[in-house]
Amino acid sequence: MYPDLSYLFHDLFGTDPDNWFSLINTFGFFLVLAFLASAYVLRKELIRKEKEGLLTASEEKIISGKGASTSDLIVNAIGGFLLGFKVPYIFQNLAAFKDDPAAVVLSKDGNFILGIIGAIVLVAWKYWDENRGKLATPKVETIKVLPSERIADITMVAAISGIIGAKLFAFFESKETFEALINDPIGQIFSGSGLAIYGGLIVAFVVVYYYVNKKGIIPIHVMDAVAPALIMGYAVGRMGCQFSGDGDWGIPNANPSPDWWFLPDWMWSYGYPRNVSNEGIRMEDCPWEHCSEMIPGVYPTPIYEVIMSLIIFSILWSLRKRLKIPGMLFFIYMILNGVERYWIEKIRVNYKLPWADITQAELIAILLMIGGLIGIVIVWMRGRSEVKRSGDL
Repeated sequence: MYPDLSYLFHDLFGTDPDNWFSLINTFGFFLVLAFLASAYVLRKELIRKEKEGLLTASEEKIISGKGASTSDLIVNAIGGFLLGFKVPYIFQNLAAFKDDPAAVVLSKDGNFILGIIGAIVLVAWKYWDENRGKLATPKVETIKVLPSERIADITMVAAISGIIGAKLFAFFESKETFEALINDPIGQIFSGSGLAIYGGLIVAFVVVYYYVNKKGIIPIHVMDAVAPALIMGYAVGRMGCQFSGDGDWGIPNANPSPDWWFLPDWMWSYGYPRNVSNEGIRMEDCPWEHCSEMIPGVYPTPIYEVIMSLIIFSILWSLRKRLKIPGMLFFIYMILNGVERYWIEKIRVNYKLPWADITQAELIAILLMIGGLIGIVIVWMRGRSEVKRSGDL
C-alpha cells in the first residue's frame, strides 16, 4: 500500500519513505484526480449537448475598471496573513504536521511578523493589480457564457460542497461517529478521514443543481451529462481507497478462493500491508511509520467497486446518445449506483444505524433505486405526452 507518495517512490526508486513526499497523501491525490476525471467527462458531454442545441449560452454581466473593492482587500489581507503566519511554521514543524495536520494548522502557533508581511504584500498586489486599469466610469458588459465554459466553477462548487457533505453524513453514520464528533469536534471536522461518499454526492448534487439553475442552464440536461461523470469520479476515488488502504475494505475473508474464482488471489482476500490506517498486525522488520497488515485478509471491496463503476460508466456512455428523453440517463444512473452500493455493503466494513439493522449507505442505496424508478416513470410519461402534443400540432 501507499499511504503517501513517499511509499510509492520507495517501490519505484528505492528511496526511504516518510520523507517530504509524505505531505502528499495518496487518497487526497486520487481525490483530486477523481474531480479532474469527472470534470473531463462532464465537459465532453456538455459540449456535445451544446452542439445538439440542448444547452445554450446564458448572459453574464461583468464590470471592468472599478478598481479594488474594500472586500477584495480584506480577503487578501486575511489570506496573506494566514499564509505568512502558518506556512513557515508548518515547514519548521514538519514532523508534527505529518502526524496531525489539523492540530498544527488550527493551533494558535505561527510566525506573527511573517503573517503581517504576507498581509501587506497581498493587499498591495491586489490594490495595484485592480487599480492599474481603473476607469472614471466603470464599464459594464454583457457576455454570453456556454455551460461548458463554467466547468471550473462547477467543479469547484462540487468539490467544496461534496467534501462538506461527505463529512456531515459521516458524523451520523453511527452512534460511535456521532459521539466522536461531540467529544472532539475540531479534530473530527478537520480530520482527513471519515468521509461518507453518498453524503458528498447528495450535497454536491443539490448545490450544483442550484448553481446551474441560477445561471440559466437547464438542469435536466446537465443531470444527464453529469451521470457518467459522477460514476467515473467514483471509480477513480475508490482507486485512492485501494492504493492507500484507508480502511474502506471488506469484512475478514480467511476462506480460500473457490474453484470458480478466475481473478488473482489478492482480489479474493487481501491484507493491505502498510495501510494508511495502521490497522492490523505490525509487520516484522519494518522500521517505517506505516507497517501494519490485516491478518487474516479482507475482501478488497474498493477494487470491486472500481470494476463495477467502470462497468456502469460503460453502460451509461453507450446509452447517452440513444436515450432521447431528458433525465432518463440520470435516473438509470441512480438505479445502477444504488444496486452496486447495496450489494457491496453486504461484505464491507460498516456501521449500522442506531435505530435500524441497516447501514446509512444501504438506506440511501434503496432510496436511490426507488427514486430512480419513479424518475424513469415520470420522465417517460412526460416525454410521451410531449410526443403526443407534437403529433397533434
